[in-house]
Amino acid sequence: MTQPKQKFNIISLGCARNLVDSEVMSGLLAQDHYEMVQEPAEADVVLINTCGFIDAAKAESIDTIVEISRLKQEGTLRKLVVAGCLSQRYPQELATELPEVDLFIGTGEIPRIVNILREHERNQSRRHYVGIPEYLYDHVTPRLRSTPSYTAFVKVSEGCDHKCAFCIIPKLRGPHRSRSIESVVKEATMLAQSGVKEINLIAQDLTAYGRDRKDGTTLYGLLKELVHVPDLVWIRLLYAYPNFLDSPLLDLIDKSEKICKYIDIPFQHVSAGILKSMRRGKSGSAVQATVEKLRESISGLTLRSSLIVGFPGETEEDFQALLDFVERTRFERLGVFKYSIEDGTAAANLADHVDEEEKERRWQEVMDLQASISRNNNEALIGSIQRVIIDGIDETGQLIGRTQGHAPEVDGAVYLQNPASLGSGDFADVKITEALEYDLSGEIQHV
Repeated sequence: MTQPKQKFNIISLGCARNLVDSEVMSGLLAQDHYEMVQEPAEADVVLINTCGFIDAAKAESIDTIVEISRLKQEGTLRKLVVAGCLSQRYPQELATELPEVDLFIGTGEIPRIVNILREHERNQSRRHYVGIPEYLYDHVTPRLRSTPSYTAFVKVSEGCDHKCAFCIIPKLRGPHRSRSIESVVKEATMLAQSGVKEINLIAQDLTAYGRDRKDGTTLYGLLKELVHVPDLVWIRLLYAYPNFLDSPLLDLIDKSEKICKYIDIPFQHVSAGILKSMRRGKSGSAVQATVEKLRESISGLTLRSSLIVGFPGETEEDFQALLDFVERTRFERLGVFKYSIEDGTAAANLADHVDEEEKERRWQEVMDLQASISRNNNEALIGSIQRVIIDGIDETGQLIGRTQGHAPEVDGAVYLQNPASLGSGDFADVKITEALEYDLSGEIQHV
């Protein structure tokens, strides 16, 4: 007699890189004796794939664990599994503090999820599986995508070799390791054949892609192949690093019709002293030069970045330099973070920490400035015709989409004012008629 399939649900927190790991775990489980369900309350097993990068992300992860653990208390949930960065970072502490969790699985154990669940059935005394991360998925790895059918994230490498003073990611994700160009292209081809029109390339450091392989593999070489994948319309680059942005790469991005004129590159700061303390490897003048090179090389570039305020030792002069940098650069997209002390990082041991009230003031000042810049940038688009991918209908019943300059999940949207018989994943030319701080409105001209 065939046993009924166990039902599982995955809650994915944090970044898109984490989302890909969640999709891989879903694929592996679905290949085995498990059936995916959409609601945790319907599941026998719930996996929470956590983020452990900064305090806010850790708090969200813990809150989610506590919330889902209530299902165990109510008797509807058989097993609660916590995976990802938080488990990798604090396996012993979590096992002590959260007795309601059955299993803690690190970032390197993703491909073993089925075997780990089986082992736990036999030996429930072992609660954490955390080793040195070496895992790297490829084009043959089972994966159940959770993004809309027309868009996908493709992780081209894992881990990071940088030694940024504020960052714990190298310890959570291991050293930088890249997939082959052949593997990435095969995955992109399969995705396109299944109806995907937009792929978003992700990594901890996209511009370092391939260099660990020491066989000539580079991001430039990968993109040269990806642009020939049939039926792929947009290729977007996320999480680049200031290094290795050479002229051939920028020229390819500028000239290719498929590569979005969009680069996400976290500068973090512009003050020479703060960058040195951060161990970022770029001086303030080099950061400014990188921005100028990007603007000059790529016509119509959407430049996204992230900055940190309140890093230890950040003076008012350093902060004013950062404000001036934001004013000059006029980022199309910008994320700003308040520095938080992270155990195990070099910055945690630095002197002259900035108090929380001052961090909040600086954060708000940058955010207010960026809101004004963003509105001005958007207003400059009024009257222009933008190619838009349709995302569907929002909760108010309005059709929405995105331009090349809007990455999924993290950026704004284009609200379409006139009705049209368009479905998710379709493209349309849209005349921009109105601009808000982060969103646009427009009228469909033709598809």
